[in-house]
Amino acid sequence: MSQACAHIIDDDEAIRDALQWQFRTRGVECTLWPSAEAFLDAWQTDWRGCIVLDIRMEGMSGLECFDTLIERQCSLPVIFITGHGDVPMAVSALKKGAFDFIEKPFSDNELIERVERAIALDTERQRAAADRGTVESRLASLTAREREVMELILEGKYNKVIADQLSISMRTVEAHRSKVFDKMQVRSAVELAQMLTTLKG
Repeated sequence: MSQACAHIIDDDEAIRDALQWQFRTRGVECTLWPSAEAFLDAWQTDWRGCIVLDIRMEGMSGLECFDTLIERQCSLPVIFITGHGDVPMAVSALKKGAFDFIEKPFSDNELIERVERAIALDTERQRAAADRGTVESRLASLTAREREVMELILEGKYNKVIADQLSISMRTVEAHRSKVFDKMQVRSAVELAQMLTTLKG
């Protein structure tokens, strides 16, 4: 997975250079892009961090770039840089899922603090996705019978009730329960239920 950084997309070289200096003095990694087209041409699905995107640029606008990123299912948080007249457009972008917007002129700290929050959000999303992937792979390792036993365990049913319901012996239920706990890497039904909440939301 790539290192988290702020991707700064702005067609004004002076602004790019100024932002790069500000970010680096605060220890925030950043990459500069002179246009939306250049960024989109290079974009990789495993990039981590956030995007700082100017709304008005020559060629493709920031909003057009954002729409393209949505189509590509890019999950990086996007912070728009806007002029005063662009605020309604920025608000519209928020409704489409943008992380935030910041109006020019802005203080150095104001932008960097928002970028740090956006990168933290992306990191948390990636961790949650990794957790979901782990749980899904463990679930996939269960046999059909183990899945049946697991569902009944989650309903709070005792081994004897499970045995009667599935027409199997108590000893077989105990063996399946043990296998379920081993494969899911939990020690109790409570832990199992908590783990499976990872898949919700």
